[in-house]
Amino acid sequence: MKNYVYALPCYVLLMLTAAAYANEYTKLRNITPPPAPVNQYEKAEWNIDLTAGYDNPYDQRQVKLDMLLVSPSGKPLQLPAYFDQAAGNWKSRFTPQEAGRYQYCFELVAGGDTVKSSTAVFTANKSQRKGFLHKNDLWTFRFDNGELFRGIGENVAWESRSFENDKWTYDYLLPSLAKNGANFFRTWMCYWNLPLEWKQPRNTKRYQPSADYFHPGAIRRMDQLVELCDSLGLYFMLTLDWHGHLMEQGGWKHSSYNKANGGPAHNPTAFFTSREAMEKYKNKLRYVVARWGCSTSIAVWEFFNEVDNAAFTASDSILIPPPVIAQWHLEMSRYLKDIDPYGHLVSTSVSHRDIIGMNSIPYIDFNQKHIYKHTEKIPGIYPEYIQTYGKPYVVGEFGYRWEDQDPRYAAEANYDYRRGLWYGMFSPTPILPMSWWWELFDDQHMTPYLQSAATISNMMLQAGNGHFEQIPVRAGLLEAYALKCGDTFFIYALNNTNSEQPAEMQVAIPSAYSMQYFQPLQHSWRKTTYRQAGGKVTINNIAVPPKEEIVFVFTPQSKF
Repeated sequence: MKNYVYALPCYVLLMLTAAAYANEYTKLRNITPPPAPVNQYEKAEWNIDLTAGYDNPYDQRQVKLDMLLVSPSGKPLQLPAYFDQAAGNWKSRFTPQEAGRYQYCFELVAGGDTVKSSTAVFTANKSQRKGFLHKNDLWTFRFDNGELFRGIGENVAWESRSFENDKWTYDYLLPSLAKNGANFFRTWMCYWNLPLEWKQPRNTKRYQPSADYFHPGAIRRMDQLVELCDSLGLYFMLTLDWHGHLMEQGGWKHSSYNKANGGPAHNPTAFFTSREAMEKYKNKLRYVVARWGCSTSIAVWEFFNEVDNAAFTASDSILIPPPVIAQWHLEMSRYLKDIDPYGHLVSTSVSHRDIIGMNSIPYIDFNQKHIYKHTEKIPGIYPEYIQTYGKPYVVGEFGYRWEDQDPRYAAEANYDYRRGLWYGMFSPTPILPMSWWWELFDDQHMTPYLQSAATISNMMLQAGNGHFEQIPVRAGLLEAYALKCGDTFFIYALNNTNSEQPAEMQVAIPSAYSMQYFQPLQHSWRKTTYRQAGGKVTINNIAVPPKEEIVFVFTPQSKF
């Protein structure tokens, strides 16, 4: 226990006693610290017993418990604690981002009273883990330890619904992603998946009805998901809500925010404008940060999936005024940044209609749009939005079709799956475009293709140490994109025609370079030679088959 030094005469049963209380009813009774050792970038958990007057332990206007810390560098931190209904007590989960000696105490606010515990200390041992992900530039995110990251993966928005094959669970899909080179995925909270605020889950056999403020089944499954991702080295974007929640013919009639169900909002617009509804949503944010924010696997908090689809009809008539949606995102993103001591990335998404004002919100770290039936437009999306808003841009969903996963379109869907990844690879984005219909691609055995994307992405990061420079290239009937990473050149050539095409490109490659090429479909490397004349590079004896792609890598001969 040498890592703990407590400001008490003696250490008895690992219990801390509250130093002060305002009256006999509002008390911090016992605080049980975690067993030693506490390690940097690893979760440590405190258990707290308290007495206070409240009806709802999840309503911060009635009761609020925070862990107040001072880091080894002197940085003050405030971490929300949460009530664990299953355990019957309060918990604080903290992941140290610094190694060294921390001071801390607990502060309880309830019934107009504020009480604080005695100050105590613990030491976090230095570790080799990477830490949390943060913004870096247009191309990459950055871990706490400085290592760079580009997200490669797909949507796994939910586990199998009641009418789908039972095999499509996190336990089945996520290990396959990790094994095949993926490092990122995106998943939802909705009334059939992780239904945290839904009393009547639907379209699922996994969750049963519950009258609790937060659904206990959703809490258990979210705990399991976080533990699974921590074990696999996978990072994910947690989508906290989806557009269907606010659609009259969708989830609204079952929503806990709906006044008809005892909620604070008389219609979906009031979800964004009612002060009571906003306070209820802040309770959710506080709980999510308190219980799961300690996980380094959670990369991004995403407020909404395709919020524009709730704001507009199919014919683009306004249902919810866009300015109130933008104002809500401003308030909620600012609040989330205030209560999250780890600085998780924050985002939200639209389908295809921008919400005026939302892309400029300073507390939203990157903007998103979803692209369906127009995968070829992905490369042009990034410069347009980056130049306008000066933020990273992410294609959070894309696909050949949005309607369904009809296997009759599998060939076209597989083709788009592949080229969407490469369009993102050669564009300024920290997360490569993420395909939709994960069940179809599992059936089509497309997941191993991610190994090829990961191979080139890792080479780029290593070659350029995070430096990416787009360079012009023309390749006849081939669609081509080129990057310079450090002193290494990468060229992606896609044959979008129905006949074989020669590998002839106009691109400025210095002399004294060697070339190898990578065939992603076969996950294989080949070496060959090339001719250079008049700014034109001709690859000897190489032709690109129809509807296939090759990545050419030019490396200085001194490094080859």
